[in-house]
Amino acid sequence: MFARFTLALLLVAASSFAADKKKDPNEIGNRDVGKGINFYSLEKEIALGQQLALEVEKQTKMVDDPILGEYINRLGQNLVRNSDAKMPVSFKIVDDDSINAFTLPGGHVFVNSGLIRIAETEAELAGAMAHEIGHVAARHSTRQETRAQLANLATTPLIFLGGWSGYAIRQGVGLGIPMTFLSFSRAFEGEADLLGLEYMYKAGYDPTASIDIFERIESLQKSKPGLVAKVFSSHPMTLDRIRETQKNITEILPNKPEYVVSTSEFNEMRGRMIALHQSRKKDTADPSKPTLRHAPGSEPSESSADDRPTLKRRLAGDEL
Repeated sequence: MFARFTLALLLVAASSFAADKKKDPNEIGNRDVGKGINFYSLEKEIALGQQLALEVEKQTKMVDDPILGEYINRLGQNLVRNSDAKMPVSFKIVDDDSINAFTLPGGHVFVNSGLIRIAETEAELAGAMAHEIGHVAARHSTRQETRAQLANLATTPLIFLGGWSGYAIRQGVGLGIPMTFLSFSRAFEGEADLLGLEYMYKAGYDPTASIDIFERIESLQKSKPGLVAKVFSSHPMTLDRIRETQKNITEILPNKPEYVVSTSEFNEMRGRMIALHQSRKKDTADPSKPTLRHAPGSEPSESSADDRPTLKRRLAGDEL
């Protein structure tokens, strides 16, 4: 009896210690945030992710602009270097107007062109991407699939029957993927909020930008509900999540004298994405309908010659 009680205390203490490390940005990279019951080994998850990612790229129109692709990958890799991810992470751009980003097993992050266009600063885009990296680091895709299998042990996992497209539901990305790989539980979303916040902070970005981008998505979901992809809208940035993020910024992220807010390269890449979008709309426009011409000065501005990042300085005592 005493031995069991002692073991229980040790387990509680270990759990508390792990939780404390999760809220310590100085421990990033020295903690296993992906622990939990998981039927998929790391190797199996990576192999599964490669299969699913190939299907996404076959069935979905991708942005094949090498300059934009290189920028998004470089931005993502900088965040990955400041994360707990234990596997390689790739970043691709989906040519889709809906506001969305999604993660597949094995470290495959897809960012919709619509999300890049509505982000107003590089820190905002980094916040959305860091959230997805949080899902990768914590291995939410396969851990959630494991939970689904445990909840219905009588059902043989369809992924081992040679396919999932006939069973899957259609999502905002335009193809079928099992729901458990795309829509995470509220607890997992909250964990990704925390991890993403820490990752963008460690990479030097203003952490409050993570609130800005998700508040804008929440506002768009109300004003233009069709613009926000179903995967993204399934767990909206609720007031509780915003408050929790604000609390984490205040309590666990030490103040820095300055943060990166945006860069001229981001402005240039966003302008390039907007130009590609307008070009695509022009190419697919119905010639029988009237067209509008933008007034001079209304097009996306070119980046300035000064390529230094925009910094926001925060003085001690400033409110967040």
